[in-house]
Amino acid sequence: MNYIIDIFLIAMSAALINNFVLYYFVGICPFIGVSRNISMAFGMGCAVTFVITIAAFISWAITTFVLIPGAPLTAFVAGFFLPGEQAAAVDLTILSYIVYIFAISSSVQFVEMYVRKFFPPLYKSFGVFLPLITTNCAILFACLTIMSNVAVDNPAEAWDLGRALVLAIFGGVGFTIAIVIMAGIREELDMCDVPKPLQGAAITLVTAGILAMGFMGFTGVDSGLKKALKPEPAQEMSINLQDAAPVLARVTIEN
Repeated sequence: MNYIIDIFLIAMSAALINNFVLYYFVGICPFIGVSRNISMAFGMGCAVTFVITIAAFISWAITTFVLIPGAPLTAFVAGFFLPGEQAAAVDLTILSYIVYIFAISSSVQFVEMYVRKFFPPLYKSFGVFLPLITTNCAILFACLTIMSNVAVDNPAEAWDLGRALVLAIFGGVGFTIAIVIMAGIREELDMCDVPKPLQGAAITLVTAGILAMGFMGFTGVDSGLKKALKPEPAQEMSINLQDAAPVLARVTIEN
């Protein structure tokens, strides 16, 4: 039951409460550049969701089995050159950025090839922004978040693959929600009489700021849900034996 609650909290936090774009302000480049119409924004959101899921799977596997101290594959290889304790203590998390960037770039290349073959109009509408998913910091942010929850001191608290994939999938869903809402607003702004100094990027950034302030209303919902779904066990009353001694003695004398 606790596992299902954890999954639910991670999903709600990634999609709405702590939205990657509107809370952490990562992935702003495609959020601003590809939010001119709803269809293109939705396509970009789906592409980012797919890439972030594949990258999260790869990053979790590499982090768990290679990068963190005590990783089985690293310990096995290092065991040929080092004593057992030193082999188990090898820490390769310093390579995390390089490994994650390679994982993201390979996933983006796969998506680009797929979209080019099966959805040529969508590929043309993306233009340069589809390859730029490689540098989308929202995906790297998700990979680093997964690493921070895998490389923990207590192995029992480390995230499994299920938690990592839920964070990635619903982080992509949150990105899609944000960029589609932004695209809908920008389509309406095209028909509005925007003052000349605010036309273009200026009104877009102002709108994004107001949208982020709106999503700030979800702040604290995650902690409230956690308290509601995971009530703290009542503390057991402790008995002070020194205070209870006179009472016990009196009961003994009366009997």
